[in-house]
Amino acid sequence: MIDTQLKDKVVLVTGANHGIGAATARAMAKQGAKVFIAYFRLGENYTSDRTNLYKQRQNLSADNILTEIKKKEGVVKALELDLSDVKSIKKLFDEVENAFGTVNILVNNAAYCDPDTFEPETSVKEVKTGLTSKTITLEVFEKHFAINTRAIALLINEFANRHRNKNASWGRIINISTDWAECFPTEISYGASKAAMESYSRSAAVELGKYGITVNIVAPGPIQTGWMTKEVEAAQAQNSPLRRIGQPEDIADVIVFLASQQSRWLTGQRLFVGGGNRLI
Repeated sequence: MIDTQLKDKVVLVTGANHGIGAATARAMAKQGAKVFIAYFRLGENYTSDRTNLYKQRQNLSADNILTEIKKKEGVVKALELDLSDVKSIKKLFDEVENAFGTVNILVNNAAYCDPDTFEPETSVKEVKTGLTSKTITLEVFEKHFAINTRAIALLINEFANRHRNKNASWGRIINISTDWAECFPTEISYGASKAAMESYSRSAAVELGKYGITVNIVAPGPIQTGWMTKEVEAAQAQNSPLRRIGQPEDIADVIVFLASQQSRWLTGQRLFVGGGNRLI
């Protein structure tokens, strides 16, 4: 069995109360890492055109994940806070350090997504996802970039500053994007905010390499986190080269690899993790 050398490493995973983040927290704990979960519930008034199941999962606390990991003798803690508030960044790292010590691995998974479009109509139905996109507004634009771009840039910076101050020589940053970042019709602000995040990631890889920090990007294809209806799920599976839809655990396993010692010579890279979705 491969030794990932993640035992006792301190891992901060954002957006980890459900979906990819929760699967990553479980996978890291299984490797013996000390896991700190950050999450935020948008509330029942969140109006994005997602399924009720997705909204329910997004509004869960992290209690179930904590209980599950602790039952398997994992080490885990959690904190709810809003990453769109710039003051929360320092607070989050302070909380992790008070609980476990210096953060070794940062997984930037938290994201905001409310489908929007340049189409002048009030709404446009996207065939592949079954979601309805609304004409772009300043409010929706700012929400996407506050979480998906600004917060991640500040989290990277805080991680790097504390890393240097402790004279640490090993670190991992893994940022979660989308395989449509370059061009995402009907989800234009989500795609653009992720593309900007990817640019930050590549710059960070160049600038932080001398401190022993690798920075990589995971770009998932369609993953069932509750947003797909049965009809969309069936269509996505039929169109996939592997004839199934992606699950959060499929992404979590790749994140573990990028955090592991086995990825030590990999930095500044974007891995498309979608079962061949981009081949079609």
